[in-house]
Amino acid sequence: MSMPFYVSPEQLMQDKAEYARKGISRGKSIVTLEFEGGILLIAENPSTSLSKIGEIYDRMAFAGVGKFSEFDQLRKVGVRYADTRGYAYSRDDVRAKALANAYSQVIGEVFTREMKPLEVEIVVAEVGDPRFVGHEDNAIYRVRFDGSINDEKGFCVIGGTAEQLESHLQSSYHEGMNLASAVRAGCDALGRADNGDPDLGTENLEVCLLERDREGRRFRRLGLDEVAGLLG
Repeated sequence: MSMPFYVSPEQLMQDKAEYARKGISRGKSIVTLEFEGGILLIAENPSTSLSKIGEIYDRMAFAGVGKFSEFDQLRKVGVRYADTRGYAYSRDDVRAKALANAYSQVIGEVFTREMKPLEVEIVVAEVGDPRFVGHEDNAIYRVRFDGSINDEKGFCVIGGTAEQLESHLQSSYHEGMNLASAVRAGCDALGRADNGDPDLGTENLEVCLLERDREGRRFRRLGLDEVAGLLG
């Protein structure tokens, strides 16, 4: 009688993690930056029909890298979660922290129990609002392929060569940047990625904002002319 094939739990988790990392690293990076008027999300995205960045709720945005079908499904789940919670309780009760924790549980459960992990890394961002006690400041949460979650301050990079771009932003980012400076810093960082284009054109950029002083829904997607104007 032949012995059954055995893989140790440690090796299995390592293999899953390596598989997910490889899939995520092939994707183009996304940079999230705080600026004086809110939060900027900027991605290298040559596709005009597939968005990496989207609105979740009134003051919240989502960004994802990796396998598009997987992170886009997570985005839709987040929209349903926020809508349901806002309807059942209050729109003021919908918070990025709760959504990021929900994402962490879902992604972590797949990583632990399923043979194939999700090849995704996501950001949930919420612009601060002085009307709500305890939520005056911006919030940026990064959720990785294994469900681990980090509360980021100032800026965050996911996908591609994230560590390389974060190292660059450490020296170029400063608190209180205006929008034009933030867009230029984000674009410059994306151009330094190993798999990026050093001469990024506006047609290859996806740029979105969460604006603190905007009336109603705070999410806004910038057009090509506006991005070109900010880049000078």
